[in-house]
Amino acid sequence: MLSLRPLQAYGQRLMGSGQPDLAEGARDQWQLAPGGKRHVPPALHLPGQLERIRGTEFATPEIVMKALRGGYDSLDRPTTAFRVENVDLVDGVLYAKGRQRHLRARRSRSLTYRVPREVISATMYESWLGNRWFGNWLSDDCLTYLLAEPGSTTVTSLLTPTGHMPRYESLLGMTPLRKDTIHFRELVLFDDMPNNDGKTQRAAEMRRRLLAGRSCSPLPGVFILRGKSGDARVMENEREIAEQLAQTYRFRLLDPLTASVDQIADLCGEAAIIAGVEGSHLAHGLAMMPPGAALLVFQPPDRTVAALKTLTDRQNQRYALVVGEGSTTGFTVSWDDVRRTLDLLT
Repeated sequence: MLSLRPLQAYGQRLMGSGQPDLAEGARDQWQLAPGGKRHVPPALHLPGQLERIRGTEFATPEIVMKALRGGYDSLDRPTTAFRVENVDLVDGVLYAKGRQRHLRARRSRSLTYRVPREVISATMYESWLGNRWFGNWLSDDCLTYLLAEPGSTTVTSLLTPTGHMPRYESLLGMTPLRKDTIHFRELVLFDDMPNNDGKTQRAAEMRRRLLAGRSCSPLPGVFILRGKSGDARVMENEREIAEQLAQTYRFRLLDPLTASVDQIADLCGEAAIIAGVEGSHLAHGLAMMPPGAALLVFQPPDRTVAALKTLTDRQNQRYALVVGEGSTTGFTVSWDDVRRTLDLLT
């Protein structure tokens, strides 16, 4: 039997009416963690750093600058779950009657699909952002899995985890059912975007699982190298700054392209400072470093991001930044700026 749900969604887009999300058709929903008020501290930086910013990513300049300046209270929504009936998962898209949710880019552009024969009831924890960026998968989707964990069956459309994902899943006890095509009689999904106290507690539980059984030694700092991986953010003097930090402040250097998750945990588990160019690779350190530790981020002036600061804020960690000179295709930071910013963290 063929389903016309993709064709119906295409027709709605042509008419400009958009496609409602699955949450709008939920049979019922319930609260898992209460919302609340949280103070947003200012980022630590030298005078004049924010004035170097020429462009931002993922949010408007006003929103990014507000997060970096801090000094205000944020009202976080509750964490909620909702149940949807009669849902198809096909090619990275969840389809319900008149509604859909994309989990990743589709491989096919067909306007029809064969209705899946396998039928179950389950929960799902993944997101478009988590399937696009490793940092979101580790910092958000893995925390949402802890909400889904008590359920009888948890499904992900990620058929083949790559890179460090399998080891993280093993350490966290993640055992999802991997399906790209399936029909759900009932599907439970989560609104887990709010950084409320419940999410803070789950981040602490994730760190506990990752470090269980380890004897991590306190370290002054760890520099996590980025190199030229991921979206373009090339810090031309990255290696020079990293080696200077190692010589002057006894930082350890870590290349996540060659280090295992266990090696990362051993280094970052009790590090006072995690430093590096802004990007998903820093999520390794954020997941491991203790409360009160600091994240020192080097950013290009034309692509400044506050996403990692929202994570340090929710995890009771500190955030410092140095804005470089140049652009995403090639920027530098001065050693003097780095040295004086480190003074703010001590």
